[in-house]
Amino acid sequence: MSDIQTCTWQGASGQRYEYEIYPISTEFNAAPGNYIFAKLSSQNRWFPVYIGQTDNFLERFGNHHAAECIKRNGATHIHAHRNDSRTARLAEESDLLAAHNPPCNG
Repeated sequence: MSDIQTCTWQGASGQRYEYEIYPISTEFNAAPGNYIFAKLSSQNRWFPVYIGQTDNFLERFGNHHAAECIKRNGATHIHAHRNDSRTARLAEESDLLAAHNPPCNG
């Protein structure tokens, strides 16, 4: 049994996506997938700071183009899940962006 916590995010389409929750300092393997930099709100709910997708978690998190905004907005965790299909990753990213409009995606 895994000790990894999960969070389900809903897109504008109504589709639900399950993500595993990791501390922001986690070192990831080289794998493709979707991710959300997030923080807990005062109501103890996850708030997305940045939503994205990548061909390689390892390369993406090492030097993220929105790192300053993500830090400034208080992200404490990365929600991530492996997704091998680029088409599916892009569709999921778009669906979640339409629903949540995170501050660092602007």
